[in-house]
Amino acid sequence: MRVDDFDFDLPSALIAQAPAAPREAARLLHVAEALDARSVGDLPDFFAAGDALVVNDTKVLPCRLTGFRERAGARAKIEVTLHKPCGADRWRAFARPAKKLKLGETIQFAPEVEAAFGALFEAPFEAKVAEKFDGGEIELVFNVSGPALLVALEKHGIMPLPPYIKRAAAGRDTDRADYQTLFAARPGAVAAPTAGLHFTAALLAALEAKGVKVVRLTLHVGAGTFLPVTSDDTVDHVMHAEWADLSAEAAATLNEVRQAGGRITAVGSTALRTLESAANADGVLQAFTGETDLFITPGYRFLAVDRMLTNFHLPRSTLFMLVSAFAGLDRMRAAYAHAIAAKYRFFSYGDACLLEPDPATWTNARHDETTRHHR
Repeated sequence: MRVDDFDFDLPSALIAQAPAAPREAARLLHVAEALDARSVGDLPDFFAAGDALVVNDTKVLPCRLTGFRERAGARAKIEVTLHKPCGADRWRAFARPAKKLKLGETIQFAPEVEAAFGALFEAPFEAKVAEKFDGGEIELVFNVSGPALLVALEKHGIMPLPPYIKRAAAGRDTDRADYQTLFAARPGAVAAPTAGLHFTAALLAALEAKGVKVVRLTLHVGAGTFLPVTSDDTVDHVMHAEWADLSAEAAATLNEVRQAGGRITAVGSTALRTLESAANADGVLQAFTGETDLFITPGYRFLAVDRMLTNFHLPRSTLFMLVSAFAGLDRMRAAYAHAIAAKYRFFSYGDACLLEPDPATWTNARHDETTRHHR
């Protein structure tokens, strides 16, 4: 399909810069045959006992770092955003300005400092440039690895907010909590699974009290979620790969929900893509661990998900393509036109929509390698 088919005009004033407070106070647009304006706090109204809610428990790393490289006594400031792990001590990253870096050079993020009264030196935190790629991308090897690297990131990094959320270089203290979901448990994401940001303990308790099973999986969201689609046709777009994990226990629970007549609602595109990557041709879920580059566009036949909760997405993005495949392109165009006219808040910190499948779209869907592929 033409990428232009997924374009629309969005006033910049509708791009949310902070989450709703409390989180479940965000607006919710129920998208079915008709549009129904509600709030996220009303979500329990749409569930029955025995249904399942599938959430992503990835945890966002504070992976934006500011340091310097030193050459001939002169220092140059370097900003780094980690985006993909390559080992216990290696990460792919975007550097700015990358042109000031040479292979083998060291970026110092926290130089060695001597404490008062003869106390021990603080361990330095630094990385060497192991590779350089196009587009300002580099590969770094850190002087700490594994859990020690995570501790260093927590101490010296800031949250990697998307570029449309405007912040000073140091960010805001509140973003550490605001840009993390209630379910965050497994460190590894460089972007939040934003549909999950709407949940609070009270909302989760209300869903569980109604008999809804909350099932957790993991997909470590990568920076590729924000990359623009630069090709003119969707068939030419190369989807980014992300690491995902669905346990055998979670798969079995969801299969039982389906067999008993319950509905599965995916919270966000990350949960949906993981489930679809784990489903066989009959829609039965199996344990899945590995990378997925599943790219969903209209024409895809969904196998594992009955509904999805998601935010309002960027024009021309793979995310808007996915929701158009799920609920129908015409229906999503109408929903977004309504949301813009009613001044809903868009993107990561914005409002949400609960999508019902479009029967006509699903009936006519095909299931082949042009619409379903993963590693």
